[in-house]
Amino acid sequence: MSVLVYTEAEEGKFKKTSYEVVSYARGIADMMNTTVTAIAVNADNISELGAYGADKVLHIKNDKLNAFNANAYAKAIAQAANQESSKVIVISSSANAKYLAPLLAMDLNAGYASNVVALPESASPFTVKRTAFTNKAFNHTKITTDIKIVGLSKNSFGIKESQKDASEESFEPSLKDAQFDVEVKSVDKAKDKVTIADAEIVVSGGRGLKGPENWSMVEEMADILGAATACSKPVSDMGWRPHSEHVGQTGKPVASNLYIAIGISGAIQHLAGINSSKVKVVINSDPEAPFFKAADYGIVGDAFDIVPRLNEKLKEFKANNS
Repeated sequence: MSVLVYTEAEEGKFKKTSYEVVSYARGIADMMNTTVTAIAVNADNISELGAYGADKVLHIKNDKLNAFNANAYAKAIAQAANQESSKVIVISSSANAKYLAPLLAMDLNAGYASNVVALPESASPFTVKRTAFTNKAFNHTKITTDIKIVGLSKNSFGIKESQKDASEESFEPSLKDAQFDVEVKSVDKAKDKVTIADAEIVVSGGRGLKGPENWSMVEEMADILGAATACSKPVSDMGWRPHSEHVGQTGKPVASNLYIAIGISGAIQHLAGINSSKVKVVINSDPEAPFFKAADYGIVGDAFDIVPRLNEKLKEFKANNS
């Protein structure tokens, strides 16, 4: 009756969120006095998961699963859950995980709670704390089904080491051709850049930058901090930046440790998408900009004056502390 945790990998490497969900699954397993079984697909360095509490790893090696397919992945995880007699399944809150979660819940006749931010308050009844109203409130949800699926919100629990000697077991789910009706023809990825989904720090720009030709100072700050670059919806709509960088309620959600907003007024749709970020820093020339009400730190002033000077100070600090 192991706690099952789905760990995401890309090009063989585990994402940071995988270590967090394993850490969280370990916490649940300790509450329930059981073990943690991780399921990984075409991943390298399986033993890494043992450092965060996995007792066993079911490793799927299947070239047809190199490209994410929600239906096929859901079937594979469901079969693993049945094999392990798992009553609790932990996944992340990534776009892929949210896509497969309803399919997995249907296959297992399970209850699914998304945006979970803490360990269960009670194992019986199984009660979890979740964010609500675009992260402006919390609710406490009881999952009453026999099998329970928990979607952990990024950066809510943290990565915690709990060394276990994880054993590796080959796992071959039974997948039919019908599960591959959706075919991925090609994938375009940004190279040599930190992705918004995995970034600990995000530097974002808005219309206050006045044009795409002024984005170099945003990119410079991102390079210094090892951050991802992002933008507001109007910026992507005008073609200043690619739509893949659009964050907000209608774009990509951000749950970084640090979010720096430059020249973004802070429309409610944008704030809804970045509210899960732990620390928000705002640079804007308008002291009445709505973003300041949501900010942890705010700088009122001209971004064309402030950002270059801030970049120089960051470079100086980095040079003196490297």
